Amino acid sequence: MDIKQEALHYHAKGRPGKIEVIPTKETANQRDLSLAYSPGVAEPCLAIEKDVNDVYKYTAKGNLVAVISNGTAVLGLGDIGPEASKPVMEGKGLLFKIYADIDCFDLELDTKNVDEFIRTVKLLEPTFGGVNLEDISAPDCFEIEERLKEELNIPVMHDDQHGTAIISGAALLNALEIVGKDISEARIVVNGAGASAISCTRIYVSLGAKKENIFMYDSKGLIHPDRDNLDGKKPEFVNGSMPADTSLTDILNGADVFIGLSRGNVLNKEMIKDMAADPIIFAMANPTPEISYEDATSARPDCIMATGRSDYPNQVNNVLGFPFIFRGALDVRASEINEEMKLGAVRALADLAKKPVPEIVNLAYSSTNLTFGRDYIIPKPVDPRLITTVAPAVARAAMDSGVAKHPISDWEDYELELAKRLGNDNTLSKIIETKARQDRKRVVFADAENVSVLKAAQVVIEDKIAEPILLGNREVIRAITFEHSIEIPETIRIVDPRNPISEAEKITLNTYIDQMYEKRKRKGVTMLEAKEQMLDKNYYGAMMVETGEADAMISGLSRKYPNTLRPALQIIGPREGVNKVASTHILQTRFGPLFLADTTVNHFLSAEDIAGITELVAEQVETFNITPKIGLVTYSNFGSVPNGESATLMREATAIIHERHPDWKVDGEMQAHMALDPKLRQKYYPFSKLGDERANTLIFPSLSAANIAYNLLGNAAGMDIIGPVMLGLKKPVHILQIGASVRQIVDMVGIAAIHAQMID
Repeated sequence: MDIKQEALHYHAKGRPGKIEVIPTKETANQRDLSLAYSPGVAEPCLAIEKDVNDVYKYTAKGNLVAVISNGTAVLGLGDIGPEASKPVMEGKGLLFKIYADIDCFDLELDTKNVDEFIRTVKLLEPTFGGVNLEDISAPDCFEIEERLKEELNIPVMHDDQHGTAIISGAALLNALEIVGKDISEARIVVNGAGASAISCTRIYVSLGAKKENIFMYDSKGLIHPDRDNLDGKKPEFVNGSMPADTSLTDILNGADVFIGLSRGNVLNKEMIKDMAADPIIFAMANPTPEISYEDATSARPDCIMATGRSDYPNQVNNVLGFPFIFRGALDVRASEINEEMKLGAVRALADLAKKPVPEIVNLAYSSTNLTFGRDYIIPKPVDPRLITTVAPAVARAAMDSGVAKHPISDWEDYELELAKRLGNDNTLSKIIETKARQDRKRVVFADAENVSVLKAAQVVIEDKIAEPILLGNREVIRAITFEHSIEIPETIRIVDPRNPISEAEKITLNTYIDQMYEKRKRKGVTMLEAKEQMLDKNYYGAMMVETGEADAMISGLSRKYPNTLRPALQIIGPREGVNKVASTHILQTRFGPLFLADTTVNHFLSAEDIAGITELVAEQVETFNITPKIGLVTYSNFGSVPNGESATLMREATAIIHERHPDWKVDGEMQAHMALDPKLRQKYYPFSKLGDERANTLIFPSLSAANIAYNLLGNAAGMDIIGPVMLGLKKPVHILQIGASVRQIVDMVGIAAIHAQMID
């Protein structure tokens, strides 16, 4: 099936179109319906009548945006009419939802009369929290937006104008930084003089570009003061410093920047050969750029190239902007989207591109190392940090500029709320990072000769989560950081047990050897073996934690699990009262974190062992300010299989826990679905101590069951996983899964730091 047929099939299959309305409240019975509609609905109506601002409290207005077009400038298709624009408007609504959890109604207006268009939108103001204008031809789009901004008290933005301007503005700032040029001195050629080109050029001026250095072209040539055919907003960018008949080829001679917002293939290799050194070429015509990526980079290998296409580096994609701009504007109930808010988005996007890239983004683009530079000057659309970066920047700018009617006071809570809006939230990660930052700890990275570990170290340093200590060969570590553009400050300590470079390091190594020998000499360890062990990074790192030279350790990314666990057990050992060291994996589900145990350590368990592991996991859950709700799971429900081995085991373990902790929300033995479905459990087992709560902690009868469960859920269901989190050691040592992502490593460092805080 070719792309045309595939696209038609995609839009027509099943329920036609791409969006639907879904209820957000219960509708299961007549009482629910009586609350949703008559007679219950009268109460919010009367409340809103008394205070119109309560419309944001009792209705969806505060999260509802209208996507409005008259179909006069649809994509590159031109004036195709309002009905033909509807698939695009539905698509825009879909993007609002999946990127920023904003609900949309698309409205296609059958009018080309500016006054009629404005009056229609104005009449709809009570319905919506914001208005996204889309695909309206110039110059009408300018007047429509300007007048609606004046006449409405909700945010209005024409995305075709400002979306490309914001994204390309961020890209331009970063590209100029990379090539070492000042925007105030850059000579900029803009090919195109429509709505998007005008808005882009305006924002470049707001960022510091000088109008006298900007040369704008339309289909008739240079926007020049001698021309008498300049309509719309074109006169704003007249430049008479060159003759009116100066060609695009001539104007590019010595130019620093080319901005293309016109049509495909208007440039060729020869035209860009005489641009200044390190030229910046943004060929943003879609689907065919003004010059192809291949032609531009072959003619000018020193160029920084951006297009509107996803199959080349540096895609200027409006989805990086509009969902999060409206998110921030809605959340502070901004009366408009002003220049300060747009510039806030520009700078937030530019800064985000300089931060280490999440593993999920690298995977999406089949890359192992997206790094700020010529091929990565703006974030990728799949970057999950966009909502928590751009929306707060826009909200702050709205507050600072005085257009926010509902200011935000707790920014940490706001970012957590933003993270939860996306289905696969990283709320727990935020909690971990916040707690770790309160008292930064020294964490040993025993696998520092690894790209992912060093990327994680950079994040840990920049986000002030912990102070890394890197174990490994110094030359290898520095070579990796150089090759992959990883920024590790010179002040970060690097220790190589096999090559101590100072007298102090030599003394420390000998001290560790002696201590290892004393600890293990009656366990069959000779002095020679103690020396060999201390040259191993896992043993050395564990000894650093044991002696107080470090507060915690992470390891295991490139070693088998037992080889990493053994040094921790031999040197640090379990804390007092703990019979079985255990581990938990944390799955980040749409219902919140789900803790599973014991997933990696113990093969054979007694009921007493399971009770002890349950206590360790409950303690860990409480560390994250979460109340443990625990299900001891097996194949039986409360004696339904009276003599099964694992059922009996979990039944006995539950009895022990109930005796020790009568107030805990814990029960078993039960099947996993019963632990996770409170309605079903209350129907059949109303006596359960879990009551109407969904379990957030599952304890398994064996290592095999727990390990299979977390691997199956993590991979088949695509859940984010944190772990394994080691439980019960005297001091924190955590063992990474082989192939752990940068995000997972950072989370584990944060947990290690929190555990170290608890020991103080």
